[in-house]
Amino acid sequence: MWRRIYLLLLLVRVYFALSPSYLHPDENFQGPEVFAGRIYSYPAELTWEFTSAHPIRSVFPLWIVYGLPMSVLKWFYNEAGNEGPPPELVYYVLRGVMFVLSFVLEDWAIYELVSSPRHRLQTLALVASSYVTWTYQTHTFSNSLETLSVAWGLVLIKRIVENKNHSGFFSCVVLSFVAVVGVFNRITFPAFLLIPGLQLLPHFVRKPFSIISLVVFGAIFTVIAILTDTFFYNPPSISTLDSLRSLVITPLNNLRYNSNSANLATHGLHPHYQHFLVNFPELLGPVYIMICLAPLTRSLVSVRLRNRRALSAISATIILSIFPHQEARFLVPCIPLLLTCVRPRKSKIFLVAWIIFNAALGFLMGIYHQGGIVPVQLQIPSIVSTNIQSSPALKANLDTVPSATVLWWKTYSPPRWLLGDNSSLPFRLTTRDLMGISGPDMVQELERIVPSCPAVRKSESKESTHDDPTDQDSVFLVAPRSATFLDQYTQPSPTDPSALRFQNVWTYERHLNLDDLDFGDDGVIPTLKRVLGRRGLSVWAVKKAGC
Repeated sequence: MWRRIYLLLLLVRVYFALSPSYLHPDENFQGPEVFAGRIYSYPAELTWEFTSAHPIRSVFPLWIVYGLPMSVLKWFYNEAGNEGPPPELVYYVLRGVMFVLSFVLEDWAIYELVSSPRHRLQTLALVASSYVTWTYQTHTFSNSLETLSVAWGLVLIKRIVENKNHSGFFSCVVLSFVAVVGVFNRITFPAFLLIPGLQLLPHFVRKPFSIISLVVFGAIFTVIAILTDTFFYNPPSISTLDSLRSLVITPLNNLRYNSNSANLATHGLHPHYQHFLVNFPELLGPVYIMICLAPLTRSLVSVRLRNRRALSAISATIILSIFPHQEARFLVPCIPLLLTCVRPRKSKIFLVAWIIFNAALGFLMGIYHQGGIVPVQLQIPSIVSTNIQSSPALKANLDTVPSATVLWWKTYSPPRWLLGDNSSLPFRLTTRDLMGISGPDMVQELERIVPSCPAVRKSESKESTHDDPTDQDSVFLVAPRSATFLDQYTQPSPTDPSALRFQNVWTYERHLNLDDLDFGDDGVIPTLKRVLGRRGLSVWAVKKAGC
């Protein structure tokens, strides 16, 4: 029975892996966006983590997971005589890579960590039924990679400790690689293996060659990681010798940055109990309740926390709770570990609660959460191309290269790389993220850049830049339909021909903007009716009312 349930849940995982939800900007801007500009010449905007004087993000683990598949895909297209893969294909290939890593490496690790053959399939089915596995683990998050590193770190520790007669040379070498990848991926990685790793000390005393191999190969992999980051961040014009004199050690930079509470304040400060009282319930739902009430719920669920997995998850959470910036995704590596400590009994109450919780959060986070950003960004070149064909400026001067500006409002930052190769487009495209500015400020910016009627480009003799407001043929606004502030601009003004008019040119329905929840001002029921009833992300062509 458990085998059939697991296979069914595998199909569910595939479905969510290919659903274009958008959980957090970091899944793009700390992964694919970094390499898209270098490998495919796609437009890319590197965040401050990669552009500061002391970069805090390593590209060593990112290249293995994202850069390598993207390079292989480019090579395949070049060998086939094609220019390059479309960004949509690249996007889903990377999602497929994350699915394969989750299905193969995570499930394999869970299988080894659970010693009892009787409970292995049941545990695998429980982990596979978690919405965290469906969503976070199939997205391009550093936290998803950290989950794999932590799980395999525990597997290798288990192998080394249980191998009494041999030094475990191969396992030590692999553990050193996993540790280096884990640290360069996220500096929180050591927190998960710190306490379980102490179990290696007696083995190192008996087999000194184990620690020697661990340290030597760890040093080798560390040097490779540092050199990878150094050559990535230093300009190509700098000689190799000069690059070696200015090594870039990203984990050290990251540690220094996050040790400053003033820096963390810019990302949001949370109470120290955030992980235990808010984030864990959000990720585990009824399982977390059962764990907290273990002595009282033995008839429903058997909870066993006296093992290496629980020790890793709980000790890491305690350490992470020391830092005031606490997001739910930081605890993603803990979820499969804690689920291996739970043995559901034949309880309909727990089963129904677990299914409802994961189905609800799965559809919310895996399909609807900012779900329109990726489809809309992929569609933007086609939308703009269709619109500019009827542009007055283009008809007035056929020799002019049309331009368009797309502004995004009340959404997560749109990944620039999904636009593809802009050099092949018959127009100039500019993307601007208005982030969380107010509605009036957004309208003020539109009034500044939307051309007057008729939108005739000025003579070519007059110098202008791409960012000049007078040099824009078309202006588009991407915003959620739940933003009722836009309603006043969807109809032309009969009295003010210079007023703005928004024309809906494309909409993606499966989009929810949870940041638009305003229970305090609108009330619970009206807010839910607005956000759920008017779900969707729309592209608006913005013109003056008289056009």
